[in-house]
Amino acid sequence: MNNASDSSAHFYWGLSGIVLGTRESPAINNRALTEGYLSQPMVMGSATFPHGFEIDATINLEGLTLKRGELNAGMSGEGYIDRRHPHTYLHELVATWKKDLGKSAVISATAGKGFAPFGTDDPMMRPFVKYPVNHHLAQIPERAIAVGAATYGPFGLELSRFNGDEPESPSDWPNSSRLFDSWSGRATARIGAAGEFQASYANVISPEIAVGGGLSQKKWSASGRYESPTLYGLAEWAHTQEVESGADAFAFRSLLAEGSVTRNRFSVAARLEQTDRAEEERLSNQFRTPRPASDLSILGRTRWTVGTVNASHSFDVKKVKLAPFIEIGRAHAAGLDQFAVFDPKSFYGSDVIWSFSAGVKFGFGMMMNRMGRYGAALPRTSMNMGGMEGMDMNQ
Repeated sequence: MNNASDSSAHFYWGLSGIVLGTRESPAINNRALTEGYLSQPMVMGSATFPHGFEIDATINLEGLTLKRGELNAGMSGEGYIDRRHPHTYLHELVATWKKDLGKSAVISATAGKGFAPFGTDDPMMRPFVKYPVNHHLAQIPERAIAVGAATYGPFGLELSRFNGDEPESPSDWPNSSRLFDSWSGRATARIGAAGEFQASYANVISPEIAVGGGLSQKKWSASGRYESPTLYGLAEWAHTQEVESGADAFAFRSLLAEGSVTRNRFSVAARLEQTDRAEEERLSNQFRTPRPASDLSILGRTRWTVGTVNASHSFDVKKVKLAPFIEIGRAHAAGLDQFAVFDPKSFYGSDVIWSFSAGVKFGFGMMMNRMGRYGAALPRTSMNMGGMEGMDMNQ
């Protein structure tokens, strides 16, 4: 970014997306499905101003291109199940003020709509096309946020207030009656330019029922991350405890490890994940669940163990970045509760689900490499992710 002494404003923008085909077998009721998508179509912009001010915005158009959701075995959230839901049109719009206090200390304040400081980076910025099952356990996106951050040397701390209700549709806005009813904090320690450890906690009030009154969530996360121009690795643990009137109700945990190697713009990545998921009543469209959710009537818990591999190669055509890829996933679903109503093997037709995806990522202009941190919490450098190289914003 620009130095505080720079008296001029600077503007950057870019767009990106994924043209994608997926075959899942069995997807539901012992049937295989093959579908195509324009996934993650986004327009991104950033403006930097004198005295450490910055505005960042991301428009996500999945509400237009992904109304049915994207086949993604094990995923759930925002009324979708076994499909990834479309994100809100205004995915992110935040204003940040940042100030250097000497060589070792930085402070910042951020407000707008974006990510609460909790857990790990948005999977959208990681080397895989299919999201991990733990997305709603490991990140808290698309909230109205107020964040204060400070770093001293390799250590950082973020504190935030935000609205607890998660979006109910792509056009949904944070509930004005719920503003700042929840909070989170994250501590980060960095080792050199490549290593990073974080631990975070969040108290989220009634995320599943927008008007309030639903189960609240106590969330913990810890992770270690390594990122260099050629190597990337992430190991994370996440735990969510749902609470009713101060008493523990349901618990869900996740373990995930992923990594990639990049050489001469060829990238190979692998991920292994084990995550618990609540099983809810389904509508006549069996990829959808009622909204608002009925927190106290889950049909059981399923443990999803998913292995994923991805291979891609990136190249430029004039100013457009392209990265053709193939991705294969194997998911195993096992019931956790002896007397649960939901039996995954009977429902899907098998307790093993295979996913085959292929397509091409594309991008033009500014490419965001990390999403979910602001101001002082951002690392000073960011590297290539999954074959799609980011733009040096100082150029």
